[in-house]
Amino acid sequence: MKETVKAVVNEVKGVLDQVDEQQAIALGREIIKANRIFITGEGRSGLMGKAVAMRLVHAGFTVYVTGETITPSIQSGDLLLAISGSGSTEGSYQYARTAKKMDARVFLVTTAEESTIGEVSDGVLIFPAATKFRKSHEPDTIQPLGNQFDQSVHLLLDAVIIWVTRQTAGSEDVNQQMASRHANLE
Repeated sequence: MKETVKAVVNEVKGVLDQVDEQQAIALGREIIKANRIFITGEGRSGLMGKAVAMRLVHAGFTVYVTGETITPSIQSGDLLLAISGSGSTEGSYQYARTAKKMDARVFLVTTAEESTIGEVSDGVLIFPAATKFRKSHEPDTIQPLGNQFDQSVHLLLDAVIIWVTRQTAGSEDVNQQMASRHANLE
């Protein structure tokens, strides 16, 4: 078991070491300037998106997840953050097109430098990770499906949020601020 854990950790570290820092900073800046943030993704990418949404709410941002009953219409000045390993997930692509029609910004988190969602996005954060498609440019992995991408997305987007809070918190204790916004109906 320890060897498997070590292999997974080394794979994720390898992916994160190759992520372009400027792309991650660009995403952080988009988050900071957005009026509201909408997050979309299918399957496990969607679950990673929900984790990001929760942390952003803790950080004091107004955040919605697409497909939820309380999600309002996206508008100019808002940000749609799309998480899609392939960069071509049909539902996320449709959300991105709608967001652009409404003059909202779109930022894609993906493994695919060129993709349908990327073509309509204002920014892209590329993860050199394996997906379920096992394309020739993707790294080898011992993990099934898109595990490597999902795990890497979770860790890096948490780091982006930490970076964002350091930019916006001033002298206040970030942990205390976030704790004050944590769910208390549990």
